[in-house]
Amino acid sequence: MRRIMKTEILENATQLFLNQGFKSVTMDDIAAHMGISKKTIYANYAHKTELVEAVGHHLLTSVQCVVKDMVDEHMNPIEELYEIKKYVIQHLQGEKTSSIQQMMKYYPKIFTKLRESQNAFMRGCMEQNIARGIELGLFRNNLDIEFVSRMYQIGITNIKDETIFPSDKFPHIPLYETYLEYHLRGIVTPEGRKILNQIIHSNQD
Repeated sequence: MRRIMKTEILENATQLFLNQGFKSVTMDDIAAHMGISKKTIYANYAHKTELVEAVGHHLLTSVQCVVKDMVDEHMNPIEELYEIKKYVIQHLQGEKTSSIQQMMKYYPKIFTKLRESQNAFMRGCMEQNIARGIELGLFRNNLDIEFVSRMYQIGITNIKDETIFPSDKFPHIPLYETYLEYHLRGIVTPEGRKILNQIIHSNQD
């Protein structure tokens, strides 16, 4: 019973934090939203910081599970990156930037810990993707896998920076499309380029 309540608190807190912000939402707000006492929340989460960390971990794990399922489908590596890109764009469209900014500002240790976990997961996925691409003859065989995966990670992270790519000039969805094509054109073989061009043309239809 307690495990069920803990899960319900986590799910409701996740919804409120994402919609209103990690700083803005109080334990009283969560209790009122759920129609339970604040004491019940504290019986499951000792303090708000613990709940914020649990929500952050829950969100990160959810994203990683979806991406892992895509990787496990064993699509060709180029198609795989485009499918992951579609999911990321859908995920970003439902994400309020203000809530993430509040976590960065008011819970920096939690944010840093989650970002490190996210980066490690992303690098692992990219290294696996590049290695399979080389094995299948779709990516050049002289690539430094770790270097390329880290360069991709740097790029995909920094294109969110409004000081570098202001959204009024570089809308997010076309920007992600352009960056992924930019990344792939630098590493594909002639055979890989054929597949890349087919995907790009099919997306334009």
